[in-house]
Amino acid sequence: MGEWDAGLFGCFDNIGLCLITYVVPCYIAGKLAEQNGESCMMYGVFSVLGCVGLWSMTKIRGMTRAAKGIDGDYTNDLLMIWCCTLCALVQEAQQWGLHPKSAMGESMARE
Repeated sequence: MGEWDAGLFGCFDNIGLCLITYVVPCYIAGKLAEQNGESCMMYGVFSVLGCVGLWSMTKIRGMTRAAKGIDGDYTNDLLMIWCCTLCALVQEAQQWGLHPKSAMGESMARE
């Protein structure tokens, strides 16, 4: 099994993604759910609902770990989301290769 590409406190490695996550963490939570084949809108809304948000973000973190072959367990995921929510979201986004432009959607060029 593998490890995370970026450390938990490596959130400043991508300052744009860090800022987006700080301002609208529900959006990044939704995009992470989308990367795992779940509903972006539903999990984005779930992420702001207290205990439901804690459960949903922990579930998505576990799905990311499974998809990327990363060691860990539910308890560790729960602790990371509970204690370091924003850093954990950035860590997951970096694992999926999300960048500010891809996270916010790229503009379409007209030809």
